[in-house]
Amino acid sequence: MRTHTYLITADVGVHARPATLLVNEAGQFDSDIDIQYNGIKVNLKSIMGVMSLGIPKGAEINIIANGPDEENASNSIEKVILEHLGEKVES
Repeated sequence: MRTHTYLITADVGVHARPATLLVNEAGQFDSDIDIQYNGIKVNLKSIMGVMSLGIPKGAEINIIANGPDEENASNSIEKVILEHLGEKVES
């Protein structure tokens, strides 16, 4: 299992367009991939789940990948986040 934390720096937070990019990217992998915000965890492959979180600018999120291709999934999701939404939080 791989867990990474990110800070959302996009002015409008995780709105429909970047949420769709994340969901589409996650859908390419066999691993279970979740996004967690404010103690609530949802399937990153579900656009309704991701949008229901209402993630604003300044939020910290966790991406949790678990499965046969979790490393590739984590790297791919991270690329989308860094290009469109925010920055990685170093632990």
